[in-house]
Amino acid sequence: MPKPLSRRAFLATGAAVLATPALAQTRNTTEIEADISSAVPRNVSSFRSLDWQPFFDSTRNGAILVDIRSRALHFWSEDQSIYKLYPTSVPLTEDLTRTGRTEIIRKVEGPSWSPTPAMRERNPEWPEFVPPGPDNPLGTHALHLTWQYYRIHGTHDTRKIGRRSSNGCIGLYNEHIAELYRLTNVGTQVLLI
Repeated sequence: MPKPLSRRAFLATGAAVLATPALAQTRNTTEIEADISSAVPRNVSSFRSLDWQPFFDSTRNGAILVDIRSRALHFWSEDQSIYKLYPTSVPLTEDLTRTGRTEIIRKVEGPSWSPTPAMRERNPEWPEFVPPGPDNPLGTHALHLTWQYYRIHGTHDTRKIGRRSSNGCIGLYNEHIAELYRLTNVGTQVLLI
């Protein structure tokens, strides 16, 4: 019969596990880091903070990086005095996911919503139009991108954040999209990776 694990053995095993380096960062994601021995600033949700330089030539007019894999949105103000990191919802499937460079072309507080033709085809039971309010899937604010039908927006359904749950858009908690709405301008550059 095996000997029960002593308190000292348990603590030693736990310390060895904690001392093991983190897994290598997945390519093109901010999810985990390669080496936890160096100090890396983190926000409360434990996403890794990033620098804007690997992704943008400048922060002219502000910059937003959306990392689909880690489900995080990073924002830098033009003068780089403000950096924000938000958890997001992301598209349900790869075929609904769009990546690349775009920008904010319109900002709407209290958005209305109409499903796209493709959404209506997949979900014929959906309404043709939803006015602003608690039943609106765009939440309290929406940032329209140059890509037709694609937005960064809020959600009243907080269960969606941190999950693959959208039909192509990037979703934020309503309090986060309200803050991002105030920080961004028409012309703020956006990169989805």
